[in-house]
Amino acid sequence: MALLIQFLLRLIFGLALGMFITSSKLVTSGYFRNHLYVTLGLASLASLLSFSVAPEAFWYAVAAAAFSYLGAVYWLFEKSATGKLMLFLVAITAWSGASSQTLNLDESTGDKAADVVYTDSAINEAISAETTEEAPRRLERLYFGQGFLSEAAIFSSGLLLGLTMAAMLLGHWYLNSPTMELVPLQRLILAMAVAVGLQTILSSWGLWGEIATTEPTLQWILFVLLRWTFGLVGVAAMTWMAWQTLKIPNTQSATGILYVAVIGTFVGETMALLLSTESLFPL
Repeated sequence: MALLIQFLLRLIFGLALGMFITSSKLVTSGYFRNHLYVTLGLASLASLLSFSVAPEAFWYAVAAAAFSYLGAVYWLFEKSATGKLMLFLVAITAWSGASSQTLNLDESTGDKAADVVYTDSAINEAISAETTEEAPRRLERLYFGQGFLSEAAIFSSGLLLGLTMAAMLLGHWYLNSPTMELVPLQRLILAMAVAVGLQTILSSWGLWGEIATTEPTLQWILFVLLRWTFGLVGVAAMTWMAWQTLKIPNTQSATGILYVAVIGTFVGETMALLLSTESLFPL
């Protein structure tokens, strides 16, 4: 359940940020208003689940839901400046909730999570092969890698999930407003490409750290392959295909491709969260 809350908060963060960077001059207000209802629903679900499972994230989820509702009201009355502010606040509160909940993930699940500092016994096991002089430096690097990657994983995973969702929803919105310019959708797809690249870099770092400190099993390798092939490489391919499709231009086909990309990010990031609960590093 804690992993579901983490997934929801990351998705809310990225989706709100994706809408925030979308031009309100080139995209009609209905896009922002209707899809703030999506963040409202996701935040409401996160608040219900976190009330007992992850209370440290509860008020952040409630705040994200409240800002989503206020934002939808402002967009209803065409108050784009205040509406953009509400989107920014939704993103900030969701990110803060994901960060606070991650830091205490093991307390609510009873499992080891990649986003917490591991116990000394786990660290000592990972560095048992080091000499006495080398161990402190190895320990310092290990703690730094864990701490940095844990926070960065929230940001990059949320970006990948949310920007892909925002692009897909915007592509669908062209069916309602076919006269809109393609520039906003193209920008979101470019942002998707950046998010895929960032997540690939951080996942590579985490994968390198995990392989260097633990003994991979066959089952672990198979799950990592699924996470990479479908959740990263596959999404990168879908991003390129959607970009090329817009050159025709064909927004309907591009939206269909983005639907597949959304599924890929959902599967990939869910797999990454599951793998990370039993790993020293976020994957």
